[in-house]
Amino acid sequence: MMKRTLKTMVLLSMMIAFTGNLALAGSERDPLKPRVPKAERGTAKKMKSPFGDLDEAPAEIVAEGKKIFEGKGTCVNCHGKDGDGQGPAGKVLNPGPRDFTNCKFHKRRKDGELMWVVMNGSPGTGMVSMIPATISEEEGWKVLAYERSFCKK
Repeated sequence: MMKRTLKTMVLLSMMIAFTGNLALAGSERDPLKPRVPKAERGTAKKMKSPFGDLDEAPAEIVAEGKKIFEGKGTCVNCHGKDGDGQGPAGKVLNPGPRDFTNCKFHKRRKDGELMWVVMNGSPGTGMVSMIPATISEEEGWKVLAYERSFCKK
């Protein structure tokens, strides 16, 4: 437990260090702008979840994703329990984390683009690579199924 807490603190410190000016902290910038670099976007869009279309993932996959999001994935620290980007660490990041309650965002992004960000981080933001340091690729897909569910609430 102590090791995981230390790991989380290090990750949060890195995120804050990458964000620069905190005056505009907590506000998501350009919510519809893709975060996958243009040169890699085509490949990312073709990535497919082992669970099929994440908008229609089985309830048990979404539930497992929630458990990872709120637990070992540490997503909740930035994206918040409600997925709105207002977690405790998210409030100080500049730009703020993605707001997964934004349905327009979900309609514009393919599942593979979201996975690319989980795997590689998001350039110019506090989002760092989560795979394989924190979660497995399969767990990443489950988290994304849960993130997609925020638009349905």
